[in-house]
Amino acid sequence: MTAAETGTGPDGPPSEPGTRPAPRPPDTPTRRGPADPVKTLMHRHRTLCEHAVDPMEIAAGLEAHGVTDRTAARFRHRDVFSLAEELYARVPRAETPPPDTPGSEPVRRGRGVRAVLHLLPGALCAATVAAVAAAAHASTPVPTAWIDAPSTQVAQAVVGAAGACLVLLALRLCVRHGPLRARRPSARAAGLWTCWLAAYALCGDWLLRLLLAGGPELPHVRPQFATGTALALTCAVVPAAWCAHWFAARARRGLADSRCLTAFGSRVRPLLLVAVTMQLAALLALSAALGATVGDGGAGPVVAATALGLLLFLARLLARHGFPAAAAAGPAAAVALEVTALASVPAARLPGLAPLGEPVETAVTLLGPSAVPAVACALPAAGLLLHALRALTGASAHAPDPVAAPAAPPAEADRP
Repeated sequence: MTAAETGTGPDGPPSEPGTRPAPRPPDTPTRRGPADPVKTLMHRHRTLCEHAVDPMEIAAGLEAHGVTDRTAARFRHRDVFSLAEELYARVPRAETPPPDTPGSEPVRRGRGVRAVLHLLPGALCAATVAAVAAAAHASTPVPTAWIDAPSTQVAQAVVGAAGACLVLLALRLCVRHGPLRARRPSARAAGLWTCWLAAYALCGDWLLRLLLAGGPELPHVRPQFATGTALALTCAVVPAAWCAHWFAARARRGLADSRCLTAFGSRVRPLLLVAVTMQLAALLALSAALGATVGDGGAGPVVAATALGLLLFLARLLARHGFPAAAAAGPAAAVALEVTALASVPAARLPGLAPLGEPVETAVTLLGPSAVPAVACALPAAGLLLHALRALTGASAHAPDPVAAPAAPPAEADRP
């Protein structure tokens, strides 16, 4: 006889006749989608997770690939940091060879070398200025009959060119090592924009005055260089490196203490403003002191040198934290404004184009020739500062080293 005929259930006590036994409840509830949504993220960012030294590094890498707190909620986590902690716990670390002999002496030696390296541009520039001044009063073995210009001018030109090459090499070493080193390679045009801005800072005011006076008469041109500006900008490498290191270290510490992107952004913004303010104060002090020392003082040159130094500092700070396009856009905009100002003066001499030169002539008459580079550098610097207040509040901008990870599909790109 069957269970229905006897009135008994399949596994239990007898049931009432004519009734169907109740089905057993399933062991696990039915789910839609993958049972472990984090596993897909683990495979996608396995290289990042294997080489990370702490969960904060994974959080920075995820944020760089567009993963935000809103995206983390789809993976059943409250924020990116909580998701990074699970990935760090679940993905095993990649095997790395143990260090040879860790010690503090190599670190101190490296920091000392970098400190001397950042002092080198200012020292070489000061030595070049002193050597050019000494060459003006020294006798040279070059016969005057061989050349058209006096031999002392030739000696000054040779000494100045050699010193300028040494200063450029020192600056190149400074931006390739230490706190000013760019995380990603920048475009070649960025170096050209920087060279133009430096050249205009040296002799742009002299050239603008020459153009407004109707010149230049090329066979008899003798450039006049703003040595005070050159000294101030090269000496400002030291506070720039210190401010960049100060900002990066404290932003990294804030990344370790924050629990969400919004809190981290609110911590980083004041740090950035403090770093920019410190560099601005250092530029003002150096420009005023060195300009008065060499005789190039005045409010105009000081403001122009400060604006240029601040523009270059913000551009380098963005390049240091992985934003090379924005770092190149600021100097490019300043170059465009300076070229436009210089070109408007000879263009105003053409028939019917006289109004083109009126803005520059008015600015030079009221404020002096230094007003042109001051405005041309201050406007892009303000734009870079606004961009940095948004770009440098992301966790990905403060990762210690760029980790090569497979590209992830773009998610919400909103930042705090």
